[in-house]
Amino acid sequence: MRRNIGHAAIVAFCFLCLGLSSVSAQIRELQSLAATSLGAGQGVFVQAEDGTILVAQQDSRPVHPASVTKVATSLALLEQLGHDYRFETQFLAGGPIVKGSLKGDLVVHAAGDPSFVFENAFLMLRELHAQGLREVAGDIRVEGPLLFNWEADPAGQLLKRALQGLDGGEAWAAISEPSSQVKKAALQFVAGGSQKASDKVLVADRSPPLITIVKTLNGYSNNVFHLLSDRIGGPQRVETLMRKHLPAALQSQITITNGAGAGETNRLSPRAAVAILWALRKELRAHGKDLPSVLPVNGLDVGTLEHRLTEEPYRARIVGKTGTFGSVGASALVGALHTAKYGDVAFAVLNSWVPVPEARRRQDVFLRGLIDATDAKPWDYVPSGKPIFAEATVKAQ
Repeated sequence: MRRNIGHAAIVAFCFLCLGLSSVSAQIRELQSLAATSLGAGQGVFVQAEDGTILVAQQDSRPVHPASVTKVATSLALLEQLGHDYRFETQFLAGGPIVKGSLKGDLVVHAAGDPSFVFENAFLMLRELHAQGLREVAGDIRVEGPLLFNWEADPAGQLLKRALQGLDGGEAWAAISEPSSQVKKAALQFVAGGSQKASDKVLVADRSPPLITIVKTLNGYSNNVFHLLSDRIGGPQRVETLMRKHLPAALQSQITITNGAGAGETNRLSPRAAVAILWALRKELRAHGKDLPSVLPVNGLDVGTLEHRLTEEPYRARIVGKTGTFGSVGASALVGALHTAKYGDVAFAVLNSWVPVPEARRRQDVFLRGLIDATDAKPWDYVPSGKPIFAEATVKAQ
């Protein structure tokens, strides 16, 4: 019996050694693939969820991450505001309404909703029209941070043009009957008005949950992320929060001065980028979600990953975030694979001073090899197919 037990232990040990040898050989192959496909001087870090490092090359060198910064800002927003947080934009009467004319300003109470676009404004305009409002004897007055069509509109002039029917006709068609025209519901602004306090809410737009907004903004890599970061204290606050997720040795490898990745001074190392991605996954899983809830999946979601590696067997294997800022030499891709061999695998490829088309070509070559080597499977994910404005709620008050 002892001989049999000893023999079994020896056999098991041999198989273990063979397995470890096989893993070591694959790591060497992936390391070589990174050097040959991406360039030996380019930053790459690939790590399995159990901590196994599959590739490490210039992995502690901070470079400009471009829009990969949005992964950090996404995590900070979700932690600070909550996944289900909703922004509310209200239109209030700055005076009495007499025979369809508002005798005062149309007051906008804004909360910095980054998803507030033409369609939302037109849904509110349609409700005002249903209430009989045709004219504003005054102006538009904004109270609070107003974002409209993904840019700051502090005085509400962009929004005013839309409400006047002077802009956004295509968006009106998306929320109305084909024969309807925005000018039929448009408001006329005429001289008059006052600075009277307003307390009567006419209509309110309640945004989709923050997690839905973040998903949409990441898909298109929208730079409104920088303005959105102001809701939690700005890019410096994002940097501070992210450093808390990093080991002490990595905390100097992140600099965020723009929450969207614009500007010239953001910095991130591949190793720090992967650590932030793991932290984002942990945050999502604590709420029963996973990375596809906030980041695009290649070949499935519209936006920057829509046309990357769309052929089989690579379609839907990558969930991640691109970053492109050619003038500062940045072309990046950070994401995760769901693999048969290693569980989830996170990767960061931060190309520096490689022409953008060439950088993307190199990234795709490397990722095909990584997907093949790890036996990556498709993410269990189906896009909602709904435009973001359709998930907002517009109600008369």
